[in-house]
This record gives sequence, structure tokens and C-alpha cells, in this order.
Amino acid sequence: MPKESNFTKYSRTGSAIVKGTIELGRFSVPYRIYESEGPHIICLNGVQQSMAMWHTLVERYTPHYRVVLFDFPNQGRGKVVSGPALVRLDEQVDILREVIKATGTSNSVSLCAASWGGIIAMAFAARYPGQVKQLCLASLGTKANAAMVETIKKGCAVDPKNRQKMADILIDSFGQNLPKNIKNKIVRQFHAMSQENLKSFYEHGLAVVSAKKIGDLIKLSNIREKTFLIYGEKDTIIDLDDVRSLASHIPDCEVRVIKGAGHFLHMEQVDILDIYADILPMP
Repeated sequence: MPKESNFTKYSRTGSAIVKGTIELGRFSVPYRIYESEGPHIICLNGVQQSMAMWHTLVERYTPHYRVVLFDFPNQGRGKVVSGPALVRLDEQVDILREVIKATGTSNSVSLCAASWGGIIAMAFAARYPGQVKQLCLASLGTKANAAMVETIKKGCAVDPKNRQKMADILIDSFGQNLPKNIKNKIVRQFHAMSQENLKSFYEHGLAVVSAKKIGDLIKLSNIREKTFLIYGEKDTIIDLDDVRSLASHIPDCEVRVIKGAGHFLHMEQVDILDIYADILPMP
């Protein structure tokens, strides 16, 4: 059984923010709840991203929504306590299920996810139909395109001690549109990354290169919830044709294309959140 601990603090506006940690088998998973009487949102990070990536969404949707953030193992303060550094997709789905239970999230929750987080969200929805209201998934397709494969291979060829070079490869490949302060955060993140997290980052990259198509891993026809796929037209590591192909295998799916945006979407431009206005309307 998972163990849970939490404590509550208050924002400057007086709203409650509950912080806690779930000890789940070989994993330690930190979470944060922005309490509200409104509908529920859970946000799923991309690879090596943390709860901090959702700052602009939190500012926009609290206190109108109850927002839950968390870090998977090897993200932010999430940890692998024992066993291999690589966390399998089925393990990540189990973690999401436990986060939903531990945070008292209703089955009318909207899952908002970025990149690999979207894969986890789809796998969860396919395995547990009826557990969520809708999926808002940004920057993902069915497989790694040529640019993503090249980026991963370049990163894996770099000396693990050269953290600056790793960050530069990522930024040059698909973070060109990020503001300077976010680019600087990425650089600092790579310099501060533990050896365990770095190993996981490498292993995940190699797994992506060798992975089957998403349709071979997830039964997409089982996803009955309304699904939105959000795509930045300047995303260099995801192809629009591939996004549309993914959408064609999900029964109720809509593709939204963001002009002028790259892979990181609302981290690049705050007003990109405007596209969510009818997906996540203010109650």
C-alpha cells in the first residue's frame, strides 16, 4: 500500500496549497494541490520537466479550477528509491492512478499533459475508461521523427560531464522559441541534474529511438474521452502529419494547430493558453 504525507500552506491570495509525497513501492512522488471548489485538472510533465513547467497554467486557472501537479520519479524532486533508474510506461500509469487516488481527484478530471506526459495520459485513459473527463495533450505524435532521433543520438554521444553541451543540443534542436529566462533554467537544470536522473534521461532517449509506434503500445480505440491534440506549427521534433495520424485512431479527437509556436507551447508564449478557453472554460 502507498504511504502518503502532506502539509498545507497558503498562497498570497489566501487559497490553500497542499503539498505532499506519496511513497509508492520503489518510488517517491511529490505532489501539490491548488485547492478550489471548481472542476479538477491534473497536469503531467514531459521528460525531465517538473511541476514548475505549469506555472502559467496555474496562474490562469486557479482559483477557478482545482489543479494537481506532481513529479514522476526522475523529475524535479521525484525519486527512484530502489531498482532500475528507468521507469516503465506501465509503472508511470500506476503512479498516475495512485496520484489520482491520493489527491482525492474526481472522475470528471481533465488531464493536461505535455510531450511524453501525453503518452502516459493516453495509456491511463485506455486502461481505465471512464476515469477522466477529457484529455488535453500537447506536443506528441506516434513516434520519434528524424529530427528527434538525431537529437537523441547527439545527446547520447556527449561526455556525461559536459552538461552545458547537453543543454545546448536540446535548446538548439527544439527549444529555439523559448524566452531567454527559460533557456537559462534548462541550462541550470542540466548542471544540477543528479547522475541517476541523467542516466534515466539517457535511457529514456534510447528507449524512444527504439520504441514501437504508440498504437502498438496503447489500444487507442479504447480512449473514449474527448481528446484534444495541441500542436505548435514550428515544432521540429513532432510532425503534423503524425499528429493527425494519431488523432485518426482515437474515436473522439480534435487537432489544434498553434501558429508561431514550437514544442514548448505555453512556456514560449503565455497567450497560447487562450486556445484552451473552450476546452477548459472558466466555470
